[in-house]
Amino acid sequence: MGRKRRIIDSLEITGIADKGRGVGRTDNKVVFVDGAVPGDIVKVKINKNKPSYAEGKVLANLSPSPFREEAFCEHFRLCGGCKWQDLAYEKQLEFKHVQVVESFKRIGGVEGVEIESPLGSEKTTFYRNKLEYTFSNQRWLEEDEIASEEDLDRNGVGFHIPGRHDRVVDVKKCWLQTDSSNAVRNALRDFAKENNLSYYDFKSHSGLLRNLIIRTSSIGELMVIVQFGEDQPEKIESVMDFLKNEFPEITSLQYIINLKKNETFFDQEVIVYNGKPDIEERMPLSKDSDEYLSFMISPKSFYQTNSDQAFELYNLAREFADLKGDEIVYDLYTGTGTIANFIASSAKKVVGIEYVEAAVEDARINSSNNKVDNTVFYAGDMKDLLNKDMFEKEGYPDTVITDPPRAGMHKDVVNALLEAQPKRIVYVSCNPATQARDIALLADKYEVKRIKPVDMFPHTHHIENVALLDLK
Repeated sequence: MGRKRRIIDSLEITGIADKGRGVGRTDNKVVFVDGAVPGDIVKVKINKNKPSYAEGKVLANLSPSPFREEAFCEHFRLCGGCKWQDLAYEKQLEFKHVQVVESFKRIGGVEGVEIESPLGSEKTTFYRNKLEYTFSNQRWLEEDEIASEEDLDRNGVGFHIPGRHDRVVDVKKCWLQTDSSNAVRNALRDFAKENNLSYYDFKSHSGLLRNLIIRTSSIGELMVIVQFGEDQPEKIESVMDFLKNEFPEITSLQYIINLKKNETFFDQEVIVYNGKPDIEERMPLSKDSDEYLSFMISPKSFYQTNSDQAFELYNLAREFADLKGDEIVYDLYTGTGTIANFIASSAKKVVGIEYVEAAVEDARINSSNNKVDNTVFYAGDMKDLLNKDMFEKEGYPDTVITDPPRAGMHKDVVNALLEAQPKRIVYVSCNPATQARDIALLADKYEVKRIKPVDMFPHTHHIENVALLDLK
């Protein structure tokens, strides 16, 4: 395919790349195609043409893939989420497996270790316990709306259009969270329209309604947080009163007045308007047990967004750790202490470290509520805390369980692990690429023994992965 060629008349899609794009090859060049799945033969319009690769979109599907399924969401493709809805779930798992294999081979240099098949999610819709919706006074208009001559309502509340931070899809129904989430969002939209409440303007950084966060728990508790972009007490009270009265099932109703230019609120005050400051989540101790751990989740706390698969993930991490009861375990990036408390009964002591102070406070409360007395938690930057002073104070780790953010571990953290030399490292990751990178840095002293992906996010390209490393 030459540089000036803008149309590919026939391209077979043979794989999937990041962001859910189909992948094909022509003229010794990789072509990434939005809207295509493996098995499709498509006509493609190229919108970016580089010497080593090209990007394009489907003009026509000449021969649809046998692996295609009908997308179930009316907002499919437009909102940017759930990009694999039109691909059979079994095939999604296959391609996620390939993603992990390629990351560990290409980036981690790991060979000779079988990468097990992904553990699939029993629920493939309504599996999330948290969603964030954005209000915008410049929602995305579809082609038929643009073509019409009607005076359109430009307000919308939903998810950002990929690559357009100022545009959102006005979501009518999202299939990711329980219907209580859809009910709250849609009712608030109607209330805002009836009362002429302003939506956020990303250019002028003004507008009352800015962001809506909804968290649900497996025992039916519901947290709703409204983020306001202007400090207008009467209007804020009207919104919160409406939600309180319309949805008495909300167990934690809170709000934030955020006058910054970004939506992050870790440095903002979260005000409880009605109910509790947190919600309770429960996790069984084992697959066949009626006993469970209780976790208090506050607005700033991290908790895995797929509650059912979170248990599967942590159960696998515990299996990999193979604790005998006499180990000192370090739980890095502990969040609200879910893993720390989950494994505590199998260890001598668990030391949890987390950057967010509010999450560490929750972790301590969670240990207390669950009558776990062999955990200790620290708040601060991991690369500053994980050092010889801590090892001498709390004991050198026999086992480390690490679950970092997508960026992976800082090199100083990797070096601290190499210095401490725990016998076993269980590395949980939401990004196999950075996980493989970090494991390559540990390769001088550690050998990979097992790798098992866990699917937390059906219909997306994301995959969690658990790797077991033993000291050589």
